Amino acid sequence: MTDTMIAPGRETVRAADRVAAARRHVTLGETVAQTLTMAWRALKKMRRNPEQFFDVALQPILFTAMFAFIFGGAIAGDVQSYLPLMIPGILAQTVLTTCMATGTQLREDMEKGVFDRFKSLPIARIAPLAGPMVADLLRYTIAATLTFGMGLVMGYRPGGGAGGVLAAILLAIFTGWSLAWVFTYVGTIARSAQAVQGISMMILFPLTFLSNAFVPVETLPGWLAAFVRVNPVSHLVTAARDLANTGTVSGAVAWTLLASLIVIAIFAPLSVRSYKRHL
Repeated sequence: MTDTMIAPGRETVRAADRVAAARRHVTLGETVAQTLTMAWRALKKMRRNPEQFFDVALQPILFTAMFAFIFGGAIAGDVQSYLPLMIPGILAQTVLTTCMATGTQLREDMEKGVFDRFKSLPIARIAPLAGPMVADLLRYTIAATLTFGMGLVMGYRPGGGAGGVLAAILLAIFTGWSLAWVFTYVGTIARSAQAVQGISMMILFPLTFLSNAFVPVETLPGWLAAFVRVNPVSHLVTAARDLANTGTVSGAVAWTLLASLIVIAIFAPLSVRSYKRHL
């Protein structure tokens, strides 16, 4: 029996509604603790599946070398002159493409029935979603660090010093983490992990390559330059360049942080709501 008749009024109340009403309210402190527990679970999963680090370990190295030697001479005259323009762009691209895996892995867990077990637990509904995203901060950090490390090997010398580089990495990580909420939402509404990956690539790749990550905006046609200037990825790239190359906290940093907070405010609730519909 899934329905029960209750007098007076003989309202029909679903069993799931009765369970939800009886569930104890989860406090903020408990939500944080449960999220960290889920993050620890995800970290243990990564340790047992080291192939999850292949993309973040290989992509920064391959892309940095490939773009530098292919486009360096054509765009900046030589590789050394191209690195200050390219390395922050590779940083943004690497971190943002890394966050696509969040939605794919979420959909895979849901297909395997892992989240069916979480349904019966008296935990905050956001914990199973936010936990893996907290664990993914490690992957973002590895990707960002390897990007700058490869740049240093190739001769890149950031004028902003260690502080500027660290600030650029932290900004890119936070932006990637905020964008991961978009892919988390996609993971809750798509029907398969393959669909999540396809939708994510359709969203992210145009934003990444139609930006100022690899070429100066001034070299683009007027109609394309107008889009590139308002592209949020361009703001991230500009902010990372200002921080790493000159140590300057420019307006692009503020715009990037604001855009990231807006994305979180919109897609975190949407992700939780969509996830709850699957319960």
